[in-house]
Amino acid sequence: MTNQNQNQKPNVIIIMADQLRYDAIGQFTPHLNELKKESVVFNRAYCASPICVPARGAFFTGRYPNETGCLINPWAEQDRMNGMVKEGIPHLYQLMEQQWDSWHTGKQHLFYNFKPEQQSESQTHWNTEADYMDYLKEHGKQAPGGPRFTGLVPEMVTGRHTTVKSYSIPFMDRYTEGLDYFFDGYITNRSLDALASRNKEKPLFLSTMFLAPHPPYHLPEPWYSMIGEEEFELPDNVGVWYPDQSPLQMYNLTGVLGTRYSREEWRSIWAKYLGLVNLLDDGVGRIIEELKKRNLYDNSLIIFTSDHGEMLGSHRLWQKFCMYEESVRTPLWIKFPDGFVPSVNEVNETVSSLDVLPTLCEFLGLDKPESLSGKSLMPLIRGVKQDKEAIYIQYDGNGSLGNFQRCIVKGRYKLIVDLFKDETYLELYDVVADPQETINLAVLGSHDDELNQLMALLKKHMELTGDHIEMNEELLRRRLRR
Repeated sequence: MTNQNQNQKPNVIIIMADQLRYDAIGQFTPHLNELKKESVVFNRAYCASPICVPARGAFFTGRYPNETGCLINPWAEQDRMNGMVKEGIPHLYQLMEQQWDSWHTGKQHLFYNFKPEQQSESQTHWNTEADYMDYLKEHGKQAPGGPRFTGLVPEMVTGRHTTVKSYSIPFMDRYTEGLDYFFDGYITNRSLDALASRNKEKPLFLSTMFLAPHPPYHLPEPWYSMIGEEEFELPDNVGVWYPDQSPLQMYNLTGVLGTRYSREEWRSIWAKYLGLVNLLDDGVGRIIEELKKRNLYDNSLIIFTSDHGEMLGSHRLWQKFCMYEESVRTPLWIKFPDGFVPSVNEVNETVSSLDVLPTLCEFLGLDKPESLSGKSLMPLIRGVKQDKEAIYIQYDGNGSLGNFQRCIVKGRYKLIVDLFKDETYLELYDVVADPQETINLAVLGSHDDELNQLMALLKKHMELTGDHIEMNEELLRRRLRR
């Protein structure tokens, strides 16, 4: 274990938001702002997939979705197995529970054919969505959301035929049951229970998986009314469809739903989203306060991140399910325990959520599983300069296999390959000079060298990871010229 007394292992706290835009932190997040000041901040961190189950499958195993086999949210029975991590691939809870008192509270989207919480040999204390629903039933309360918060959209199944599904829309209303019965209030309370009930003979591992600011926008007071529509600035790309962005997004629920709303309507929606962000911040603040009260904070390694982002009207799109920065770039901070002093306060190199597990393995002295795709961030944290790594991201559909996207980010450039049926569309962005991705360089013909380099790297990555999608480079170029 790095710079730690072997007999005094640190507590490890992972706090993960759901669908949190990296740029939503600041104005309405005082507790997160304080944590950020005490952390190593990774300014260019990306998820492995812009959708819950594959993103978490990759995060907790340190492997790409192609390698885990977990590509989608397994809601359609025909494609269910494409949402499961392959049996035998170890995950973080298994690594931690051998020496740490391991607790999970909140959203549980690490899916195997038999869920980790169903395994009799698991030593982790699990409190999941099922426990929350039992809690509501016991107290005669209704869960947030419902039919008013959903709309109908088309969705491909097995990549071959179209069905009609019901998915969330940005409908807004007050949740009148109160914070304790709101999912994130429940998660916070159960996390506090874990701190009180922990085995004091062992260091603590707490994995707190919030739902906020994921829809539905069915918020309790005071958060529903907390933020006025004139209290914040909307990003310039909200409500704007750019001429050279992928038209194939119109076959994805991102465009099917997102293009229904004007910029002014998005302003109202943003107010509720930011209310949820503040509610999340309040929960994080309560957990940190309790860690300090119980004298656990100083000897705790705390990771704050999100599984993916949220478009929230940027590019006139809704939810995630795409490769734009708002969807795939995530906050990633690591607050180290006393006794270890990082050499840097922030890192500007591109990193992936896959890198968290090998980082923990190195710092904590855990036996690192074989064949990890992620790489330890400890050299960067120690200030060691490294060759710039390419970051790979994939999307294979929401509740079933259908809309396929592949992405590579290397240095300042990002290449997006968007595929739907027999169509393909390319986008290339300089995300340093153009972080809102307004100018698709692929159609200009001025960056063919960068395009060709990224295309070759992406194709090699897809082959190495056993991707079920194949790219015909010459065909792609011909389509691009057209």
